[in-house]
Parts: sequence; C-alpha cells; structure tokens
Amino acid sequence: MIATVIFDVFGTLVEIRNRQNPYRQLLRLGARQGRAASSNDLEWIMTHDAELHEAAEALGIHLGSGDLAVLKDALELELQSIQVFGDAWAAIELLRASGVRIGVCSNLAGPYCKAVRRLLPGLDAYALSAECGVMKPDPIIYRSVCSMLGIEPGNVIDPKHGRVFMVGDSKKCDEQGPRACGIMGIHLDRSGAGRFQNLLEFAKAIVAQGSS
Repeated sequence: MIATVIFDVFGTLVEIRNRQNPYRQLLRLGARQGRAASSNDLEWIMTHDAELHEAAEALGIHLGSGDLAVLKDALELELQSIQVFGDAWAAIELLRASGVRIGVCSNLAGPYCKAVRRLLPGLDAYALSAECGVMKPDPIIYRSVCSMLGIEPGNVIDPKHGRVFMVGDSKKCDEQGPRACGIMGIHLDRSGAGRFQNLLEFAKAIVAQGSS
C-alpha cells in the first residue's frame, strides 16, 4: 500500500524558463553598497513570506525607486516564465487514481508561493519554506508536510499507514533529508544519469509497488 507521495517543486514539478534571479540581484546590490554577504541571507529569504522591499529592509539593503522597479520587473518575468513539466500532471493523476495522497515540499521565496499554488492547484498539502518558516533539509519541514497529510514520518513501510515517498532533484534535500526522517527519499535526475529520469517513470514504479 502506498499512502503518500511528496514532491519537490522547482526542478521536479515545474521549471523556470526565464531566469532573472531577482534575489541574487538584490544581494549584489547590497554588496555594491558595502554590505558583507552572509551565509544566512538565503535562509532568511527562503523562510520569510516577504516581498522584495521587505527583504531588502530586513537585510539592510537600500533600494531606490529605480532599483525596486528593476527588481520587480525581473521577478515578474521569472514568475511568468514558470511552467509545469509535461510529465508532472500525468504522474500526479496516475498516483491519484491509485488512491495516493499528494503533497509538495519546497524551498522558495515568498512571491513564488502563490505561483506554485496557482500552477499546482488542488493538492493535499503544501509545505513551502517561506510559509513554514523553515527550509529543507531541516526535519521540521518534512514533519510539517506529513502533518498536513495526516501521516507520521518514520513509518517508511507501515502496514497500517502505507509507505511514504518523497521525490525531487536534490540528493541532499529530497533524498537524504527525507530518509533521515523515515520518509523514502528518491532522487529524480532529469539529465538521464539516475534511476528515474522523469516523473511518469517514477509514478509507474510507485503504483507497481503498491499493487505488489
């Protein structure tokens, strides 16, 4: 029995076709102002549901009206370019037809949350780092998505609750991190080098396990 599949989002279910990297642009602007970069910058951005100007204020980066307009344009171009991979909905529907509940767990900045919910509507759980206040591979975010789904991590093969899988393109965040919490993490390698090259392959394998 397969109870649940948790998907990573970016690089797994959706892709950005026109990368603008507005938050990197923001940090580069801070560097030009003499602000020393911190290893905590990315974590702050990814764990706060904040707009660009709010992130700049929190990080101590001055934004003139022209700077903000440029960053907003870059962000909008990037958001508009996000597209769902061709195999994503086919995989989701195949799993759903077998009674599998579907959740997503992803590291992303605040403005991307609405885009994800719009492009991937009607799923059973959304654990998005900017909304949860914690990012992968922190165990808290995996426990959070499991809680939303009404399951307990740690029971990879539980005869009562079924198996819990997570799939994504990061070995650290989508394979190793979940496994440390008792979730069967699976690495998706769209380059063709790994066991699973696309989501339909993965979904068929999961359904086959559930029926065996």
